[in-house]
Amino acid sequence: MVVLNRIYTRTGDAGETALGNGARVAKHSLRVAAYGTVDETNATLGLARLHAEGDTDAALARIQNDLFDLGADLCRPDMERDHEAGHPVLRMAASQVARLESEIDAMNARLEPLRSFILPGGSPLAAHLHLCRTVSRRAERQAVELSSIESINEAAVQYLNRLSDWFFVAARIANEDGRADVLWVPGANR
Repeated sequence: MVVLNRIYTRTGDAGETALGNGARVAKHSLRVAAYGTVDETNATLGLARLHAEGDTDAALARIQNDLFDLGADLCRPDMERDHEAGHPVLRMAASQVARLESEIDAMNARLEPLRSFILPGGSPLAAHLHLCRTVSRRAERQAVELSSIESINEAAVQYLNRLSDWFFVAARIANEDGRADVLWVPGANR
């Protein structure tokens, strides 16, 4: 359980922060950047939810919770030492990736195939979901870079990869099932 009685601790004043295993690292470390960008994705998702309702809002709420799981996973290095923690360590699971895939497939079944790239925009919800997509792509790039120098949970990277796809398809759904997508016209302004 998390208990926060004090928001500021002054422990980060020298430019370091604590990871989930207690280790202190520079705030500019790649690991901190990766889970910080996951947090940024979650904040942009909060904005998108201002325009969502019903099943869409419920799906976005599930994703917001998953993003906290993902942040918890990324902030704890040394997966091979999880058994030493003395408590269960929260890691992303293949089932979370599979749920995204299932939801993408269900949404995509409603859409006509794309014959052009689309520009981010359309409805307010679609525009916000495109922003979520681009921020989650940045988080994925950072997680992949982190995985090239440290061991991280494979499901964490897979989740981020599917998540940006989920946001893309959901943005098309938010644009009247793709009918209101803004199509790219190559060279239109030459």
